[in-house]
Amino acid sequence: MSSPDIAGILENSKELDRLRKEQEEVLLEINKMHKKLISCESSPEVVEKPGDSSLSKLKMLYVQAKELSESEVSISSQLLGQLDALMPSGTQGQHRRRIEGSEQKKKRVKADSEVPRLSPSMRSHLESLASLKGEQVAARITQENSGKDEWFVVKVIHFDKETREFEVLDEDPGEDEESTVQRKYKLPMSHIIPFPKRSDLSSVPDFPTGRHVLAVYPETTALYKATVCQSRKRKIDDYVVEFDDDEEDGSLPQRVVPFHRVVALPDGYRQ
Repeated sequence: MSSPDIAGILENSKELDRLRKEQEEVLLEINKMHKKLISCESSPEVVEKPGDSSLSKLKMLYVQAKELSESEVSISSQLLGQLDALMPSGTQGQHRRRIEGSEQKKKRVKADSEVPRLSPSMRSHLESLASLKGEQVAARITQENSGKDEWFVVKVIHFDKETREFEVLDEDPGEDEESTVQRKYKLPMSHIIPFPKRSDLSSVPDFPTGRHVLAVYPETTALYKATVCQSRKRKIDDYVVEFDDDEEDGSLPQRVVPFHRVVALPDGYRQ
């Protein structure tokens, strides 16, 4: 295991710790607000009087809790990808050679031994990733040691729950490619970000003004770092963003991107 690999795992572990502590603090604040509202049940005018911001504060706390939860899922996926990449390839083979019986029995013993190691939440997470088959997602197709990250819209062909790898198809190779053949890639979980579902608005994150995001550049299938310029009134509203390095006539133009083509900026993003 190389030092950069260890450093990356430690960094993500610390970030996961920080997120969970921050979640606990936010939940404490939410509970305090709940108690306040319950105490005012008999006289609702207390929280409706001019100048009282209890409800707006509660809404902000819930938004913050949701964003922290989404960040926790993202960091957990990155950690899983890092750990999977560092698992020694010979260990499982040696274990299988020690098991007597038919090949089918070996597979059954291996599967049975792995089931208890997965928590219910992790099994649910893997199932949700497997359900992405046939859908478009944001994918980083560059390697860990490359100078910058390149993200594109790709189609999920398959997700292997054992190796925890995605097989994806780049349906649009672009004008600069030597060949027009669509390319396939095998990518770890940490290189995939699902897009928000247009059919399930409750799962759509709401990025506030000033937040850095990863967004699909208009009329392309490439994603770049951008900054949210305007807050949205409804979850179905498009985002207005400014893309980094998109300067025109000395300023950054504001561009419109559909809400289902904007995702959280990955930690450690390189451009």
